[in-house]
Amino acid sequence: MTEAAIGRPAGDDRGGRTAFQGAPGAFSHEACVELRPWDEHVPFETFEDAIAAVKSGACDCALIPVENSTIGDVEPAATLVRASGLAVVGEAWRPIRMALMALDGVELDELRTVASHPIALAQCSGKLAALNLTMVEAFDTAGAARDVSEAGDRTRAALAPVAAAEVYGLSILRLDLQDSADNRTRFVLLAREAG
Repeated sequence: MTEAAIGRPAGDDRGGRTAFQGAPGAFSHEACVELRPWDEHVPFETFEDAIAAVKSGACDCALIPVENSTIGDVEPAATLVRASGLAVVGEAWRPIRMALMALDGVELDELRTVASHPIALAQCSGKLAALNLTMVEAFDTAGAARDVSEAGDRTRAALAPVAAAEVYGLSILRLDLQDSADNRTRFVLLAREAG
């Protein structure tokens, strides 16, 4: 399947509801906006919740990351997708660029911790080790950015998409923290039935 398979079927002018895991500004949210701009994008805290929303009919489809070019399978998402019983009706590989962000005015040497989803931290482990920051796991990349913004702690940073800095009013200290220049993630679109 190609990225075009995620698009709106010919002659279909209806918007739907696409579930994704994470907070607004997350990589999955960015993928929804790019690949299904006509839909309402509905955030869920866990992959299980996003998939359950499709099964229950609360959402029409879910866009779920299942594989990353740097670390392999995105777990537990890949296993949950295989076990879901839902149809994979489209897929797309998307570039993943990580940004280090903190409160406005914070300098890099003030930071002590960086929070993000475990998969994101793994994609940047080499560059983060060189910054001597303690890694803290969070449920989501954009959720980590939101938490940094709300905490107001100048020693905390988040690793998230650039869009999350805009959503949560943070400043970007470093761009492209991913260890691989060709860091990409494959997203699949799940629905109750194909077509």
